[in-house]
Amino acid sequence: MAFKLTMPQLGLTMKVGTIVEWYKKDGDPIKSGDAVFAVETDKAVQDYESPSSGTLKLAPDVVGKPLPLGIPVEGMIGYLLEPGEAAPAEGQAAADAPEPVAVAAASASTASAVAAPQKVYKSSPLARKVAQLAGIDLATVVPEDGEKIHRKDVEAAVAARDAAKATVPAAPRPVAPAPAPSAPAVTAPLAGKAVPMSQVRRVIAQRMAEASQTTAAVTVTTEADATVLVEFREQAKASLQAAGLPVPSYTDMIVKLTALALQEHPGVNAALAGDEIIEMQDIHVAVAVDTDYGLLVPVIRDVPHKTLQQIAVEAKTLAEKARERKVGPDELQGGTFTVTNLGNYGVDAFTPIINLPQCAILGVGRIVGKPAEYKGEIALRKMLTLSLTFDHRVVDGGPAARFLNRIRQYVEDPYLWLTR
Repeated sequence: MAFKLTMPQLGLTMKVGTIVEWYKKDGDPIKSGDAVFAVETDKAVQDYESPSSGTLKLAPDVVGKPLPLGIPVEGMIGYLLEPGEAAPAEGQAAADAPEPVAVAAASASTASAVAAPQKVYKSSPLARKVAQLAGIDLATVVPEDGEKIHRKDVEAAVAARDAAKATVPAAPRPVAPAPAPSAPAVTAPLAGKAVPMSQVRRVIAQRMAEASQTTAAVTVTTEADATVLVEFREQAKASLQAAGLPVPSYTDMIVKLTALALQEHPGVNAALAGDEIIEMQDIHVAVAVDTDYGLLVPVIRDVPHKTLQQIAVEAKTLAEKARERKVGPDELQGGTFTVTNLGNYGVDAFTPIINLPQCAILGVGRIVGKPAEYKGEIALRKMLTLSLTFDHRVVDGGPAARFLNRIRQYVEDPYLWLTR
């Protein structure tokens, strides 16, 4: 029977997937698990692995179309055909598509819908990614073929879970006030080149606007004397380079000391969930990376338990993967705090925007020599500006200021944290 290929939902906010590269062409034989195409999701590019085998027959709306090609979630891509089989007519597409498989015996309760199977099954990489994004435990999924869990099996489990949740009435949502009257539209045509927004750019715009509109954002700024920090890095640089080891950047150092400060101030390592403030048990620091196609924030996990050298290696690897569009969705999720550094671009200070659902973000400026008070005298020191934007709904000004001041203390006396 013809197996229908549709655009998968690889992220909870994904509405459209953009095919940016084909690995297989119309008429190619495909085995289960083969990469068919690369799809750009909210903030990453990943391979789509075929959940079945057959000969690829692309849909008329897809074959021969130039890339990038946007297709809505569940939109038609084509079929996998058995030998000698023809693609179904358009009216038969729905009938020929494989039916979702129930996770367990039909029942109105969530427990029976996701009852754990007795056997542990293997799973494809794509199935694991979809399960992670949707919050599905693969141990509760029974594959249709009885051998290996594929994307469609996970999607069936998601559908069963959502159907059970749909029976619970949702809490009433507050009604937003009517928007103020907008200014008269500009009738004169705009001169210039129209550049379509990419999927990544649209998601960034949406999330930045959401953060600005939903948080009570406040920014506090301080200036730290980074002279000793600079001296430490310069001393370590020669020996590390001679040993062929990566030299930790100033961002790496800030990431390390910020994580240690978060251990002392758990109220900043938090998120707002309804009427509750969730203080995160782990500290995973997201680091903003500038790429040719948008801002990405890969996550360095369990930072307090890693050495500065480990952080440097991981940060460099994640940054390279982000710029090469090879970073995976799991590497972009789960951050509890974000660090963004614009010092390399000559910026002294700025107001960073909170990376939801986190409640705070640290902006790092450039290190610049300037006259400053040192041991009761005016001396030329290396000064660094730090800007903390926090959500006042979650954190008050006093705790936020104490947290930022602790970071400043670590910057000014790095031996406090380098020994930890």
